[in-house]
Amino acid sequence: MTRFTAGLRCLLPAAGALVLACGPQGAAAHEFWIQPERFWLPAGTSTPMTLQVGTGTERQRSQLPPRRVLRFDATALDGEPQDLRPALTLGAPDADGALSFAQPGAYVVTLRSDANAQSHQSAARFNAYAEEEGLTPALETRAAKGLQAIDASERYSRQTKALIQVGDGGAQEAVTRPVGLALEIVPEVSPYVLPRSTTLPVRVLYEGQPLAGALVKLTDLADDAAPLEQHRTDDEGRAGFAMPSSGAWMMDVVWTKPLTDEGVDFETVFSSLSFGFPVRTR
Repeated sequence: MTRFTAGLRCLLPAAGALVLACGPQGAAAHEFWIQPERFWLPAGTSTPMTLQVGTGTERQRSQLPPRRVLRFDATALDGEPQDLRPALTLGAPDADGALSFAQPGAYVVTLRSDANAQSHQSAARFNAYAEEEGLTPALETRAAKGLQAIDASERYSRQTKALIQVGDGGAQEAVTRPVGLALEIVPEVSPYVLPRSTTLPVRVLYEGQPLAGALVKLTDLADDAAPLEQHRTDDEGRAGFAMPSSGAWMMDVVWTKPLTDEGVDFETVFSSLSFGFPVRTR
C-alpha cells in the first residue's frame, strides 16, 4: 500500500461530518501539504491529489472546507497563475482533486486558506508548541509581558506549494520565484535539476521579506514520524538541506506575529513545500 493510498483511509464519512475516524484534529497537527499520487507526470496525463495534515500517527486527510480556500492555482514559466479551484473535490472518497498539465516543465501548485481557523491552548501546551516550532515572536512576547503561565490563542492559515514536473526537462524558473504567500519556502535552485549529491538551498520569505531565525524542517513522507533534517534560517532567510535522491518530501515552516484587540493573541501561518521524484524501475 502506498502512502497516498494509506492517506485515503482517514476519510470524511459524509459531507457534513465534523469528526474524522482516525487521528487528532485541529492545529495540533501542524504540517499541511499537497500530496499528489505522482510528482512527475507525462504531458497531458493527470494524477489524483489529497491535502494531508499531520505526520506520523497524526497523519490524515485534511478537513479543510471549500469555503476556506482562497487560492488554488498553478504557475509555470510564463508566470500567469492557472486557477485550479474548479478541479477541487475536497472531502470526496478518493481524492481532493486532480492535477493535469499539457506542456512540459516545472509547475508550482499553490493553495492558500483564509485565517479564520482558531486554536486555544493551555499555557503549557502553547509554550511547548512555540518552542518546538521555533516561534520566537510568541515566546518573546509572552516573556516580555509575563504571560508564560497564561493560556494562549491564535488564528491561523494554511499556505502550501507542490512542485510538479511534467515531461522530461522543460523550464524550471517558476520553482525559484515567489508566488506571493504570506509565508513561503522558495527553492533557490529547482530540486528537479540538482545533482542528488549536493545541497538544496531554500529561502524563507515572510510578508515578502527574508525571514531570519525560522525553523525549517525536511520530512521524508515515506517515513514521517520525525523530520529527517531541520535548520534555522540565517540573517538572509536562507537554509540548506542535503539533496534527496528519491521518494517524496515535504519542507515546512511556521511563523507568527502578536495581535492586539483582535480577540486572539497571535496570527500564525503554517507553510510547506512538497516535491518528489519518479519511482525507479529495475
